[in-house]
Amino acid sequence: MHRIRLAILDMYDNTPNQGMRCIKDIVSRFEPVLEWQVFDVRGKAEVPGLDFDLYISTGGPGSPHEGDGVWDVKYYDWMQQTWEWNQVADNPRKHVFFICHSFQMAVRHFGLAEITRRKSMSFGTFRCHKTDLGVAEPLFDGLPNPFFIADFRVWQCIQPNEERIEEMGARILALEKIRPHVPLERAIMAIRFSDEFFGTQFHPEADPDGMLKHFMDPERQKEIIETHSEEKYLRMIDHLNDSDKIGLTHDIVLPQFLNRAIRAVQAEMVVAE
Repeated sequence: MHRIRLAILDMYDNTPNQGMRCIKDIVSRFEPVLEWQVFDVRGKAEVPGLDFDLYISTGGPGSPHEGDGVWDVKYYDWMQQTWEWNQVADNPRKHVFFICHSFQMAVRHFGLAEITRRKSMSFGTFRCHKTDLGVAEPLFDGLPNPFFIADFRVWQCIQPNEERIEEMGARILALEKIRPHVPLERAIMAIRFSDEFFGTQFHPEADPDGMLKHFMDPERQKEIIETHSEEKYLRMIDHLNDSDKIGLTHDIVLPQFLNRAIRAVQAEMVVAE
């Protein structure tokens, strides 16, 4: 049986980040069953073909509404082709996980909600609430309700298009924390687009140890406190030190996706032999 192939679509546009390191760390645990390749989507306009079984599309900076007319066109073409491939009954399924910026672009492409700029940047660790449908979501199995997420974003997905969601068979699985004192709509934090397409607004790959090291740097600490307040900074550090918060989300969501997708692809390989 040949190894399962994973494409990582790097959407960071050469911006320094923790996301790629965290994703590679999780993915490396599945070797040698899994072989993987990174595609620099925004820096070099690289996109994978349909010769991969699994795809993880990362977070990244900037507006989900903007591109240079080259990489973004290629990216949406890849997304649509992969979606259409899965609609053909006899085709082996392609499994895709969208994170943050990629999630917003997928929501935009499929017309599932409005993507608008937040009043202020969401930065840190927060509670996230499962919807009724999210309670039954296999990738959230083992997470409490609410569960904790790492969330860094300027944009948000709100005002879901219920008609389009029903037509597509998508399911909204999580919403941002309840804020009774804030008269604003809660953003969508996770969607199952189909049996094979899944996405989160938050960063499920976020590694508490790596984030602690990153945010304990004196320069970053000073910048965060000046921008977001000392209270928010201390709360985030406390959450990173607590194993049942960000650490639990890190250990469950993306590894569950890989586990389930690998098993599904292996089962198809056996049938095809």
